[in-house]
Amino acid sequence: MHVLILGGGVVGVTTAYYLAKAGHRVTLVERQPGVGLETSFANAGQVSPGYSAPWAAPGIPLKALKWMMMRHRPLVLWPRFEPQLYGWLARMLANCTEEAYARNKGRMVRLAEYSRDSLRDLRRDTGIAYDHREKGTLQLFRTRKQLDHVDDDTRVLDKFGVPYAVLDPAGCIAAEPALARVPNVFVGGLRLPGDETGDAHLFTQRLAALCSEAGVVFQHGASIARLRQGGGTVTGVELVSGEVLVADAYVAAMGSYTPALLRPLGIDLPVYPVKGYSLTLPVIDPGAAPVSTVMDETYKVAITRLGDRIRVGGTAELAGFSQVLRQPRRETLARSIGDLFPAGGDPAGAKFWTGLRPMTPDGTPFVGATRLSNLYTNTGHGTLGWTMACGSGRLLSDLISGRKPDIPSADLACDRGLY
Repeated sequence: MHVLILGGGVVGVTTAYYLAKAGHRVTLVERQPGVGLETSFANAGQVSPGYSAPWAAPGIPLKALKWMMMRHRPLVLWPRFEPQLYGWLARMLANCTEEAYARNKGRMVRLAEYSRDSLRDLRRDTGIAYDHREKGTLQLFRTRKQLDHVDDDTRVLDKFGVPYAVLDPAGCIAAEPALARVPNVFVGGLRLPGDETGDAHLFTQRLAALCSEAGVVFQHGASIARLRQGGGTVTGVELVSGEVLVADAYVAAMGSYTPALLRPLGIDLPVYPVKGYSLTLPVIDPGAAPVSTVMDETYKVAITRLGDRIRVGGTAELAGFSQVLRQPRRETLARSIGDLFPAGGDPAGAKFWTGLRPMTPDGTPFVGATRLSNLYTNTGHGTLGWTMACGSGRLLSDLISGRKPDIPSADLACDRGLY
């Protein structure tokens, strides 16, 4: 079967890898001059099944209001007349119940853990290297109130069998020795030893090279104008250049841009771009830098070691498709790493970046078939695209190949209920 993949981020490329491995002829279309150059380019670097949870949760509406009042706020909402934004927010609020949270968390952890295991298999099979480490994640609490509420997190982890350890300050320092230099900044932490780290952009590039060796054709610099349909199927992909590409099956993996592509076909995906930012600093003192990933709970910022660099990622900005780099967001990231690892990286050499995370109201991506018989989606992974990429690609390859996936998948498709 010839499968055409639309989108060359980490999700699209992993999908191409698994489809090629299953024996399909694969073509990947990407508007950028290479793969992994948009949302996958400079994300936080975490592969975090243990941290996979929907943003829609009980108590979040009140917390969101408090966050937006902070100077270094983790959430920013730009007032704008945009019906899609407010429809998305309404659906997200509808998911802020105990019942919905438990359901959505279960879906996300199931896919994320399967994805981590799939990534480990891929790494074993290919020997791919991407500045990865398998040293876990440390969620760091600055206040006693945060530490006192750790049971809210661990109850969910217990339910899904995710290993963890609640740590006192000494335990945090044992996991991340550089924190010994700032002992008065934190009061404890929650460690998730099963999490990993790695450079998603480097992974995507190197996996694309392996895909090319396996026969996958990459068509870069190819912007899609629209999808053609007829008889309940997609009949072709029309490029801006006028060229029409035809295949047996099609996978829409264009992140935040997927809904606009599918809406004319009568498929309305509630995926909204949530803007995130990152700083990448060169390491100047390895002993003062993080070992793995530290999640600063106060500012919702992840600080990750990637080889000889430190990646600082975070904030959620609801600003449509704007990719303007805003200085206040940089100051929040700089504040977090300055408090926790002040001597680890070189701020003067930092690179500031922003990307659009494709978020669904319930936190779960859309992976599976659509009402058109040969069209599939693999999008809406939000902040967890790197975490869920391999599992999503492997699962979708099984569905397209007519094989039963290793995990339940019906509730991941775009026809699931979101309320």
